[in-house]
Amino acid sequence: MQQHVYHLSHIDLDGYGCQYLTTQCFKKIECYNANYGPEVTARLAEMVKKIEQDKFVQGDKIKPLILITDLNLTTKEGSWIEKEAIRIGAKLQLLDHHATGANAAERFAWYKLDTTRCATLITYDWLQTHYGFDKENNLTRIVQAINAIDIWVSDDPLFEYGKVMLGMISGAREIGRILFPDQDRAFKLSMIDAAKNRVDEKDAPIKLDDDLHQIKKSFFIKTKNDTKDNLVAYYVADLLTTDKQRLSIDYKGYKGILGYNVGNSSLIGNACMVANPEYDFYMDVNFRGNFSLRSNNKMDVSQMAAHIGNGGGHPNASGGKIDGYKDSFVYADVRKFVQKYIDEKVNIT
Repeated sequence: MQQHVYHLSHIDLDGYGCQYLTTQCFKKIECYNANYGPEVTARLAEMVKKIEQDKFVQGDKIKPLILITDLNLTTKEGSWIEKEAIRIGAKLQLLDHHATGANAAERFAWYKLDTTRCATLITYDWLQTHYGFDKENNLTRIVQAINAIDIWVSDDPLFEYGKVMLGMISGAREIGRILFPDQDRAFKLSMIDAAKNRVDEKDAPIKLDDDLHQIKKSFFIKTKNDTKDNLVAYYVADLLTTDKQRLSIDYKGYKGILGYNVGNSSLIGNACMVANPEYDFYMDVNFRGNFSLRSNNKMDVSQMAAHIGNGGGHPNASGGKIDGYKDSFVYADVRKFVQKYIDEKVNIT
């Protein structure tokens, strides 16, 4: 029987720092990320469903562990996930440092709370104690840097380095977290790894800050060098193309690809249209319901924008806003809402 880890963590440096460690420790691991609030419950439900599917296929060959880091749960959330873990035969472990989880920590044996250290450091010590992880302590310095900035130890010699890393992760918006979570996470973990390799260099904070542009480009480059914007556009357009069946929507018989919080529509939208000539338009909607439309001489998207979103623009580049937009951190729900909204607009006129 092989342990299979299902790891949910926060979406900041500390949260991804935990996954930077666990993905190196465990051979079988699937990662998830969530911000606070209802997304935590939604991701936990997603994990439970995935464990059920895996156990259905593999039977008793897997030994699932639900690992939660850098996120605090309410007692209600804790009771729910504990019951679900028992039901599906999974072990449960939470490692966190937020004092708001004190009530839950007192109630559940699997809830480890330590307010004196960041979650990455708690996770590091837990992995070393229980799994013999990183016996040479090669990751101690990068963990120390994350701890210094996350709990604000301003006199720590690695505080300034951690500060650069904090901005590095919070500013990593090149890939949509909701639409392409695995690729977004891989991008962020690659940057943490690059930071690990520079932590002991002379003037390390300045060195990392200077190198960030090249670090990002190195993740997106495939065959030849280009500007970062172009490399990102090609990379995301490839993701959209690979996943286009899941992302397809329809407007008056015109076929479109729907992105969510992708951004940079001029480059990415146009690259997507060139790569997918069988599609007529590209639409990117953000969490506020604002949308951008792009086409490659297949249709007049300014008319579509005016029709569905009181917007307008040019025949190949337009935008508008969806009235009464209901956001979700589950892409399938976003797509379902947008398609229903479009259908209702089409049926009215």
